[in-house]
Amino acid sequence: MRFLLFVCTLLCLFSCKKEYQPRNFSAIDLKEFKIDGTSIRSIKAIDKNTVYFAGSNGKYGFTKDSGNSWKINTIQYKDSIIPNFRSIARSGAYFFAFSIGNPALLYKFSEDTADVIYTEVHKKVFYDAIAFFDDDLHGIAIGDPTENCASILLTNDGGNSWNKLSCKKAPVFKEGEAFFAASNTNIAMVNNVVWIASGGKKAKVYKSLDYGNTWQSYDTPIVQGISSQGIYSIDFVDTNNGIIIGGDYTNPLENTANKAITTDGGKTWQLVSNHKNPNYKSCVQYVPKTNGKEIFAVGKTGVSFSNDAGKNWIKVSKNPYYSIQFVNKNVAWLSGNNKIGRIILN
Repeated sequence: MRFLLFVCTLLCLFSCKKEYQPRNFSAIDLKEFKIDGTSIRSIKAIDKNTVYFAGSNGKYGFTKDSGNSWKINTIQYKDSIIPNFRSIARSGAYFFAFSIGNPALLYKFSEDTADVIYTEVHKKVFYDAIAFFDDDLHGIAIGDPTENCASILLTNDGGNSWNKLSCKKAPVFKEGEAFFAASNTNIAMVNNVVWIASGGKKAKVYKSLDYGNTWQSYDTPIVQGISSQGIYSIDFVDTNNGIIIGGDYTNPLENTANKAITTDGGKTWQLVSNHKNPNYKSCVQYVPKTNGKEIFAVGKTGVSFSNDAGKNWIKVSKNPYYSIQFVNKNVAWLSGNNKIGRIILN
């Protein structure tokens, strides 16, 4: 009898719990900070006061006082190569950033030092994104094929050493399939699950349950077929529900087959808001603690917001940005060309 009463009480509590009511935004207040001489594709947002970035022209830096002051450094490799960064990740007290192109240079940063810890020389080498799992030990970097498979680097010691996955284990790519170095968000992670998204000849989602050592592949309905089309960004709110976004970089006003959602962990994808805005976007992110209802997407066509899990969207800013990253439900940092932005939502 007591057990039955306990079960009834639990059922009552769950049924009485109010469903999250998403917010409505017709516009947002976006504060911009000028960062001259660098295109910033990737950021690592720490809290409402602190964000780190790595950009083009060898520039990297941070603020710890909400953008009132910035520490910015410029580096060269062997006094002749200026690295262009489009990815950044954090493990413990250190930050890691990959340069694009040949040679591929993976830097390990502190606030005062920058050391190259991995290099790769190949005419096709091009690393696009890097991220660490919650344990700060396991990390992954993804790049375009140098053979017939995705280039995937893995670490299990917090980034001190990296090993390239063999093509026997890495996802096999179609000719003309690759990744986009648009915002460092074609990697998504929840717990020890990781998804990566491709574009070009094929637009696919690849999923790993073991920190990137083995992979499953899934087709998507996102526009694909030429080098500028495909998935530019992916995010998951839990292990089942996720979103992908992209389009055609050379035709940014087009909004056909550029957004899709999944409810089964990435196995199947359904187009949303098809033939409706937003158009091409380079980054999509769920707002934390909104039950997967609130989503922001950014790109050179502006900033868009959805409060119904991606089914409908409204444009909340015309300002172009490459990426967005939330630190909590109300604060997000953004990165763009010669600038970093911050929004505070009410």
